[in-house]
Amino acid sequence: MLIRLLNLSRATGPESVSSRLRAAAVSGACVMLGACAMAPGMRMTVSSASDRVVLGNATPAVAGGVRDDGTELVPVTARGASRAPAKADATAATPEVPITELDIALVKQLQEERRSAQTQLAKLLSATPRPYTMGPGDVLQIVVWDHPELAQAQGTSQSQQSSRPGDPPSGFVVDQSGDLTFPYAGTLHVAGLRTDEVQKRLSAQLAQYFVKPQVTVRMASYRAHDVYVDGEVHNPGAIAVNDVPMSIYEAVARAGGFSDTADQSDVVLVRDGVTHRVNFTQMVASGLNPSRLFLMSGDLLRVVARDENDVYVMGEVNKPLSAIPRRTGRITLADALSQAGSVNATTADASQMFVIRGALNGTPEVFHLDGRSPVAMLVAKEFDLQPKDVVYVDGNGLVRFNRVLTLLLPAINSGLTAGVVAK
Repeated sequence: MLIRLLNLSRATGPESVSSRLRAAAVSGACVMLGACAMAPGMRMTVSSASDRVVLGNATPAVAGGVRDDGTELVPVTARGASRAPAKADATAATPEVPITELDIALVKQLQEERRSAQTQLAKLLSATPRPYTMGPGDVLQIVVWDHPELAQAQGTSQSQQSSRPGDPPSGFVVDQSGDLTFPYAGTLHVAGLRTDEVQKRLSAQLAQYFVKPQVTVRMASYRAHDVYVDGEVHNPGAIAVNDVPMSIYEAVARAGGFSDTADQSDVVLVRDGVTHRVNFTQMVASGLNPSRLFLMSGDLLRVVARDENDVYVMGEVNKPLSAIPRRTGRITLADALSQAGSVNATTADASQMFVIRGALNGTPEVFHLDGRSPVAMLVAKEFDLQPKDVVYVDGNGLVRFNRVLTLLLPAINSGLTAGVVAK
């Protein structure tokens, strides 16, 4: 447009150059005012409650029904809403996501849902522990009273200097088939039996050769069953299970306790191919005792690091960063904003604070908080963020207008300079 005006100025004479330049300036101002919607940078665009946007097509449509191309239009509702809420506009690469307003009622509802989930998990994992049963590798000490010659079959104890860490102590070892061999009794299959059951079977077998044999059976070494503790503990590794039921707390304590980087709200328990996430902090806050959660043989316990459960804070904040939860694993919206140096007072639109949650292959959610009033920080202080949430603070309209000016003024100045030179 400026080039056309300059060419026209050459054709009409120098006397009309100033008027043409004034017209160019007015036209440039109109362009800048109309270009605010095209301001560079990230911005959360929200459609009205009556709009319906089809994935991959940003054209508004009527709620429900079928489009001309056969695409079905399904209304989207928010949590607890009776009508369609505002939504983050869809693009070709992102889906349409409903926006949920943050308030005290919603925060209480979310806290109750988490509390209920941990209570049900505690009931699922707090089954009565099973008694210890024999397995391959276990070592037994068997004594037949008044028959000391039978004790020689278990071998002599080795000195501490000559034994290696993997050597079993003296006694009768259950082989890999789960069998136990004892003089006169022969070979007995003892895998899956308790010590009292092994004692009864040995007594019955020895009664064929001895009169009322008195047999004592006890465990010399527990080597058949293990649980595995990994992650943010001081001594990760396998822990032998004995006849005393092992709780999650005891397993962590025997692994050296939580390290400084551990997230106590995210302890992963893998049992029979199923993953359970135990939140110690939430359980204690709900009056549940995690020491009543007992482990089973073969369980894998992994303590997650806090930096794996970070949240992202971006937009108009003083220090965009990846916020780390506290040692309890809890991080609220207020905590994340505090770590980011709070919102930028000159560029942020405090009424447009968003929390984006979920993944594209799941059910993403967007929460909106109007933070213009300091009282809104009461909600932010109680709203718990989840791992990998994104906190985004939008910029205000003046900032976007200033960015448009910054981009367009050099081009306008160049056009004006070219006009003056041409004159």
